[in-house]
Amino acid sequence: MPAIRLLAVMLALGLGANAATAQPAKTLREQLVGTWTFVIAEITGADGRKTLPFGDKPKGMLIFTADGHFSQVHVAGDLPKIASSNRLAGTAEDNKAIVHGSLALFGTYTVDEDKKALTFQIEASTFPNLQGVAQTRTIDLLTADEFRNTNPAASRDGPAVAMNIYRRAK
Repeated sequence: MPAIRLLAVMLALGLGANAATAQPAKTLREQLVGTWTFVIAEITGADGRKTLPFGDKPKGMLIFTADGHFSQVHVAGDLPKIASSNRLAGTAEDNKAIVHGSLALFGTYTVDEDKKALTFQIEASTFPNLQGVAQTRTIDLLTADEFRNTNPAASRDGPAVAMNIYRRAK
């Protein structure tokens, strides 16, 4: 009789383990939800030339909420400090460097699971021309720790493609 009980316990444990691992896979949208740190952006121009618009050590964050909102901030790691410590009193050179080295936008997002595409409906941006624009990006890679997307309509350097890499914030 003890052998039968042992067999029953082992069988129950085995079934429980299988039930725990048999959870349905998360959708791309569910996998995106959370906070991502900005690793790099690479722009490829129509001539094939590659640039790093925020430098090789950018800072930033991309946040996706479960209810469909997003916020993105990209900042070059080497922005100049403004000598007066007053953000409204930068020199023309300071202001130019800051505009060239930063981009922020927010709004809502949708995910096309079949096409592996992410569309931002941009409500506002530090580049005002993006306000009201729907911008679709291809999801190139999405794991628990890394997210890569391609924006085929980058807003700098003429017709260009931007590839962005993020890591899950810890």
